[in-house]
Amino acid sequence: MINLDHKTPDLFVMEEKYLKKPFNKKRLKSREPSPKRKIIIAIVLIIFAFSGSFLIYFILQVALDTKTPMVVVVSGSMEPKIYKGDLLFLKGKDPAKIKNGTIDGKEGDIIVFDARGLPGWTHAPSEPIVHRVISKKYDNGWFFFTKGDANPTHDEDWVPESRILGVVGGRIPYIGWVKILLTDSGLLIPLLVIVSALLIISIIWDIVKKDENSEKSKTKRSDQLVYGKKIEQDEDVEEIEFDFTKQDKSKF
Repeated sequence: MINLDHKTPDLFVMEEKYLKKPFNKKRLKSREPSPKRKIIIAIVLIIFAFSGSFLIYFILQVALDTKTPMVVVVSGSMEPKIYKGDLLFLKGKDPAKIKNGTIDGKEGDIIVFDARGLPGWTHAPSEPIVHRVISKKYDNGWFFFTKGDANPTHDEDWVPESRILGVVGGRIPYIGWVKILLTDSGLLIPLLVIVSALLIISIIWDIVKKDENSEKSKTKRSDQLVYGKKIEQDEDVEEIEFDFTKQDKSKF
């Protein structure tokens, strides 16, 4: 039992400097990703960016119903209809529905095909050929005879339907020159590697420098910041009085 006759001070004065809880720097730091984690995230984002281009290409393959939805024109054999450096969009088409033409009429469909290794093609280029259909026949499958609009003569031999990549559906002028110049100079692959490396280095450098600057800034202000506000050393002291004589003794 508590002795109620025990005398308690009539007035108890407490003096204490009440400050807000200091900013927990360690707690904030633990929530921020480490530099290594930031670098890994940056590399993953770059990989996703490159993967996105392949995803777009795949979507075009499905939408246009062809394995080769885009091709760059590397010769002037179809001028003035199609020029060297044009980027062509191809679409799949039933071989039976590919429009036939004549050698002079130029009303046949323009097809893109791969002639490498075909019988009768002694000078087949390594790049896909973009020529107009001037004749076709069926012999256990469709075969097409072609000619470039700007060429004086027709092509060497027939093209089987299995070698057709697609029918030209649209074009963007000049944009293919980038690919032509880089491929002809042999700089396409090295340039892609260099650009990718520089991009990764740039991102890593920015992350490291930003982290260093942030750490220096926090170190300078750590002794003066309390929830982001400066505390003056001569801050007033609050006095709080507790009058225990007015307390209900039954609580004891």
